[in-house]
Amino acid sequence: MKRYERLARIRSMDPVAEASEIYRLTVAYEFPWDFTRALELALYRTYAVPSIGRLLARTAELTDRTQKRYDDTSLLLDAVVEHGFDSEAGRTAVRRINHMHRGYDISDDDMRYVLCTFVVMPKRWIDAYGWRRLSRHEIVASTVHYRTLGQRMGIKDIPSSYEEFEACLDAYEKAHFGWDEGARAVSDATLGLMASWYPRPLAPVLRTATLALLDQPLLRAFRYTPPAPATRALVRRAVRARGRAVRLLPPRRAPHYARQNWEIRSYPQGYRLDELGTRPVPGLRGCPVRHGDGSAGQ
Repeated sequence: MKRYERLARIRSMDPVAEASEIYRLTVAYEFPWDFTRALELALYRTYAVPSIGRLLARTAELTDRTQKRYDDTSLLLDAVVEHGFDSEAGRTAVRRINHMHRGYDISDDDMRYVLCTFVVMPKRWIDAYGWRRLSRHEIVASTVHYRTLGQRMGIKDIPSSYEEFEACLDAYEKAHFGWDEGARAVSDATLGLMASWYPRPLAPVLRTATLALLDQPLLRAFRYTPPAPATRALVRRAVRARGRAVRLLPPRRAPHYARQNWEIRSYPQGYRLDELGTRPVPGLRGCPVRHGDGSAGQ
């Protein structure tokens, strides 16, 4: 198989009728590493919305059980990618996702925003750092895949096109990104988790490198000191260089799914999809937005 042969196959497919198969080919064959990084960033961005970050802090799922929450989210989302929406595994994964969210008072606006991050952030990441840019077929297929997920989650007023998803994301972040102490704790725990995957002496370097990949609105929301411009340039240049190197490699012949990622560490003996995820905390239903110091909406 030649380097761009799979892309040619994708372009021969119907991006609407075969959306999830195109998305699977893109995620599992063309860009497995990039989609992992981009979806990590997508979920991480949501903490900067105080109503989301504060609720996650109160449940303690991403501060006290950070690795497990990371693993469960990755495995549930990826089960749909690997097996399809209408498979037994896909239905089980969506059912678990819905059961988790129904335990809390989460607004449709917040749910819609999270869905937007899944559509928009992978395209932005891959266009900046991937071995090639996403084709229009892949962009449309990703949009349809996540519209389907949103519909099965009961989210209202889901955008219809990639451009609408992008506009929704940008507008929501402009209106709602802001400081929250609990959200910052969730952010710190997530950065700590990512650093824990590597030898301990590298932790400060990895934290700085991660911050160098974040944009200014996100850094401001968490009140992180931005890395020096030279550091930002060096880190981003290194990630782009990785993409150029991947372009020279032979195409992947076997799929790589999230369950195969070495960062997934909670289930060395295996797992059952219907046992993944959180259980609602008794007495904790929601997290009203409090527009405090530095938050949006004042």
